[in-house]
Amino acid sequence: MTGEFQNPDSALADPSRRPLKKWMKFVLRFAAVFNVCAGLFMLIGYHETYKIIGMNKPDTAFPIQLVGILVGLFGVGYYLVARNPIENRAVLLLGFWSKFLGSCLGTGYVVMGKLPLHFVAVYFFADVIYLPFFYVILRRLYALARERRP
Repeated sequence: MTGEFQNPDSALADPSRRPLKKWMKFVLRFAAVFNVCAGLFMLIGYHETYKIIGMNKPDTAFPIQLVGILVGLFGVGYYLVARNPIENRAVLLLGFWSKFLGSCLGTGYVVMGKLPLHFVAVYFFADVIYLPFFYVILRRLYALARERRP
């Protein structure tokens, strides 16, 4: 009889039943703050952005500023995943693929000699470092989503 009136929020009290472990929430929140800050820096400090990545500043700042907006929006998305993980897992999947494909593109440009070698450090700490964490979180969230399907 006790099971009939069980509080649906009681699952949240049991850490093994929570969608995200503490470290997963930390990674998502850290990525959110990092991306919002990086996006703002690209939007406002685009002169310095070009210096850091070792590129000549083009006539218009629009491309780097547009990327800054998208990077910042991904930061908001990572925050949403941390708040409501299962429902927003597709946002994390997009972020994973964005970081993976962006890293591949960066590597290609370094290999072709169109970007300096030190650019690898930029995308390593901005993208590559998150990939294994995002992968583990995604596996967990998609597995939990399958379990909850009626």
